[in-house]
Amino acid sequence: MLTQWKAQPETNWLPETHSQVLQQALKNLDCAYSNFFAGRAAFPRFKQRGQHDSFRYPQGVKLEQHSDHIYLPRLGWCRYRNSRVVEGTVKNVTVSLCGTKWFVSVQTEREVPDDVRAGTAVGIDMGIVRFATMSDGNWVEPRNSFKQHQFRLARHQRRMARKQKFSRNWHKAKAKVTKLHSVIANARKDFLHKASTMICDAHAIVCIEDLKIGNMTRSAKRTLAQPGSNVKQKTGLNRAILDQGWGEFGRQLAYKMAWRGGSLIAVPPQYTSQTCPVCSHVAAGNRRTRASFQCLACGFEQHADVVGAPNVLARGLRVLACGASAQSGHVVKQEPARDDQVLA
Repeated sequence: MLTQWKAQPETNWLPETHSQVLQQALKNLDCAYSNFFAGRAAFPRFKQRGQHDSFRYPQGVKLEQHSDHIYLPRLGWCRYRNSRVVEGTVKNVTVSLCGTKWFVSVQTEREVPDDVRAGTAVGIDMGIVRFATMSDGNWVEPRNSFKQHQFRLARHQRRMARKQKFSRNWHKAKAKVTKLHSVIANARKDFLHKASTMICDAHAIVCIEDLKIGNMTRSAKRTLAQPGSNVKQKTGLNRAILDQGWGEFGRQLAYKMAWRGGSLIAVPPQYTSQTCPVCSHVAAGNRRTRASFQCLACGFEQHADVVGAPNVLARGLRVLACGASAQSGHVVKQEPARDDQVLA
């Protein structure tokens, strides 16, 4: 029906866009409905102009890395800022708007040697005060990029709310809010990439907790008839959890370990901070406070995050020994042959 829509007067703007872009948009819509009916995603929503704008070219793209130029059908040759060397055969290109800048994501296909890395195994316990505590005793301090700009962002949002909507001053205020959101996201992304790369370079097996972040950050307000308790405290906890970027951190660990020939194992997080690593005694009373752990059975004392990391490692090694079908966890698999390489 795409050819018929191009000929209709009410959609005469469709021929201005390359046919591949229109076809890919319909494929994305079909994929969204398929995910909805399969229960993997929510019902598709209409996209608002100016937010997460993107379009994809499945073919017809030319890349000249020596001169930092890329050819996009209908747009012609465009100059870009090269952030990394593109390796492999170009399969498709996605142009997306992030904040006030346009980015080009080049997906390539290349052969990666399927060898097994030799190295150590490490378990990681995720937290807020300590972003990642490892079983070898090291930990990573959190970045908290949103917390550092929280009051500044609220000030700009209040100024934007006082403006007449869609006026010139409103657009100026919105541009400042958008720019600040980009600063927060870029700082968080830079921190996560550095932390995940450091861990993947040092270890061959990484065990993490399979956290259900959506359940952990569920609102405590409930309803007017049955209001929740400690709503303000739960709101602050949810904000702190979402500021860490645990989901993106796990995604980066998955594909970086696959590139390096390592393994990432996700284990259930239940009772990892309440289990004694010495005698395996499990009790809620073992963790007296947020940071203090003292076993009621053997008297072992240690920081709660330091206790959780060895338990995560032990569960991961059991999953690796028993196979992916073990009930205690699963091995995260990532296709190492495809590579998304972003160019600005």
